[in-house]
Amino acid sequence: MVEHEPVPIDADIDLHVPAERAELRPSPVPVLAAISAGGVCGALARYAVALMWPHDPGGFPWATLVINVTGCLLIGVLMVIVTEVATGRRLLRPFLGVGVLGGYTTFSTYAVEIHQTAAAGAPWTALAYLAGTLAGALPAVWAGSALTRALIVAKVPR
Repeated sequence: MVEHEPVPIDADIDLHVPAERAELRPSPVPVLAAISAGGVCGALARYAVALMWPHDPGGFPWATLVINVTGCLLIGVLMVIVTEVATGRRLLRPFLGVGVLGGYTTFSTYAVEIHQTAAAGAPWTALAYLAGTLAGALPAVWAGSALTRALIVAKVPR
């Protein structure tokens, strides 16, 4: 009886050739689990902030503005960390970036609240919210990454 090596998922891959072995990807289950767990955490945090800081239909949605701007700041921090500090952590970006911060930030609610605020008879408030979120979120990503990079450089011994 001749024993054979297990056949890879893709029969065109020779497991003895390292370059071809690299084509086999690890299971997506840990990544999906990390994203799911992070998403639950982020969504619960967003819900808590929204409960603590409600607004009237025509009022300014401060909670969502703060959530989106702080989330963008943290995304800037995270991207520097995962690309320059903790580069070998396979589940860090899916858990924190896609999961926690993806669940925490809510640009879909932002769009709905712009419409609701305008429909409630406050078009200038809706316009201020639209512009204010963009004016806060984009610089927040930049600031998060720039400050994190500066802290990393300051801690590196010379």
